Amino acid sequence: MKKRSITKIIIAFIGMLSWIACESPKQEKAPVDPYAVTTERLTIKVDTLYEGFEHPWGMTWLSDGRMLVTERKGEILIFKDDQYTGEKLAGVPAVHEVNQAGLLDIQTHPDHAANGWIYFSYAKPVDGGGATAIMRAKVEGNSLTEKEDLIVTTPAVEGGRHFGSRIIFDKDNYLYFSNGERGSNPENAQSLKNSHGKIHRIHDDGRIPSDNPFVNEPDAIPSIWTYGNRNPQGLVYDRANDRIYGIEHGPKGGDEINLIEKGNNYGWPEITYGIDYDDSIITEDTVKTGMEQPIHFWRPSIAPCGSTLVTSDRYPSWKGNLLVGALAKQHIARVTLDGSSYAGEEKLLQDIGRVRHVAQSPDGYIYAITEGTGFLIKLIPQE
Repeated sequence: MKKRSITKIIIAFIGMLSWIACESPKQEKAPVDPYAVTTERLTIKVDTLYEGFEHPWGMTWLSDGRMLVTERKGEILIFKDDQYTGEKLAGVPAVHEVNQAGLLDIQTHPDHAANGWIYFSYAKPVDGGGATAIMRAKVEGNSLTEKEDLIVTTPAVEGGRHFGSRIIFDKDNYLYFSNGERGSNPENAQSLKNSHGKIHRIHDDGRIPSDNPFVNEPDAIPSIWTYGNRNPQGLVYDRANDRIYGIEHGPKGGDEINLIEKGNNYGWPEITYGIDYDDSIITEDTVKTGMEQPIHFWRPSIAPCGSTLVTSDRYPSWKGNLLVGALAKQHIARVTLDGSSYAGEEKLLQDIGRVRHVAQSPDGYIYAITEGTGFLIKLIPQE
């Protein structure tokens, strides 16, 4: 057969295919979800559930399925089935609302279904200003009842800088809470004679554990678990490995993730990887004998805040990662770990707002709350 004939056949065949393609019914493509975000390991849908927050701080879930979110000014908003009910809890105590101080974190007791206790940290108005306090209460209907302060830190301050504050429980139901060093007095963090710049440990009823590291030291605050902490606004318990991670603000740079262990000194302000806000040197030292090194530090600062450890099977490729809210840099940092060591990091949802807290719900979904944009968001993994 001549070349020209072969060419004519090929052209005719291509034309026939084109005609078939034009005449055949077109397959509809599945619509692309406009809220889907592709990350390094997972595609997620960002579902915005609420947009009206001012300065949200903490969130937790009751055993009846309701979700509670604290506002720093002294309100607790009630959500049900991912919707704001329009209701708030009555009976919230008065708060010392100054700058970063006010109503802060909230957590349910690990046995909440049986005992009904919820816990929150707040700046309690007292003589001399405000003091970080831990209160426990129960919820009846939409009201707080059986309220009692378990511990009130000392001394009180007039201002509102560096109050912390997060609450976690460990496997033995010990309660840990973080308390900042109050900003203008960084030396507080190195003194065992005051409550500030510390992570504390108490029983769930407020009693001081007899094996706390400084319980028998004269003049020491007996609830202290660690010291030398600047302003820890993230506290995470890894139940599988019985580990605690503290996430704290540095000054200008030097934000830290620390492995929190009994009696340790984390160095502030004697050592730091940051400088002061006016660019002056706080200390030339980043290492000192007897002071712990962070497992990771950020420079420049991201202003890390509320955090969670992913344990849910809904996010298999994120399992074991820390999700850290970033205020200044307005994203969620997904931090990968090798054991208890830092292994890497991915920025998620850049410019979503000042991420104040990230938490995992009882049914395994990741939620976050933001300032500025005022969002409550839910991250839904896509198949």
